[in-house]
Amino acid sequence: MSDFVFPPAPQASGAVAGSEARFPIRRVFCVGRNYEAHAREMGNDPDREPPFFFMKPADAVVAASGTVPYPPLTDDLHHEVEMVVAIGTGGANLSAHQALEHVWGYAVGVDLTRRDLQAVAKKMGRPWDWAKGFDASAPCGPIVPVGVTGHPRAGSVSLTVNGDPRQQGDLEELIWPVADVIAYISQSVALAPGDLIFTGTPAGVGALQPGDRVGATVSGVGSISFTMGQRPA
Repeated sequence: MSDFVFPPAPQASGAVAGSEARFPIRRVFCVGRNYEAHAREMGNDPDREPPFFFMKPADAVVAASGTVPYPPLTDDLHHEVEMVVAIGTGGANLSAHQALEHVWGYAVGVDLTRRDLQAVAKKMGRPWDWAKGFDASAPCGPIVPVGVTGHPRAGSVSLTVNGDPRQQGDLEELIWPVADVIAYISQSVALAPGDLIFTGTPAGVGALQPGDRVGATVSGVGSISFTMGQRPA
């Protein structure tokens, strides 16, 4: 048993649908601009170039229920609904044909983004960490085992704010489908049990205000609902 200079942080984890057990979270990968319409609304002209990724800390994942804290340092917090893939068995250099064998389950998540900080980072050629990896930046619903969901390849991905539709897309519109994303990541780093992958967001991203009620659904996976908290003092 190792001695530590102070007690280590608790293991980051997420809820599992229909179970008291928790899913231990190791790393969180996020795919950028994986829906053509969203890429265009962000000022890019997409083609099937290799996907790119950013990451969030494991403890940025919080329950997508109740109140999610509104972060500091932003006047332009955006919502991005995504289907989340939970990896159950690790592997490196996987093919797309092998990739889905490594999926434990799926969930509905929201990538919260400090868009104003991201815009500055893009302009200055800097990393996106401060815009994407802040506390509670990845609200996520319960992970549903793949035995329940199968491997969703089509179906609505949507988000509402205060009951008004904001985002609407379909998993069929993914530029890089789930199997390809898993395979591509595994060429660069060895995937491991507990890794989560946020697979990209459809068009319609927009700002959130304190007190907004956010609802999000991925057909065949589930629905989530939470309220944004007040701005920090």
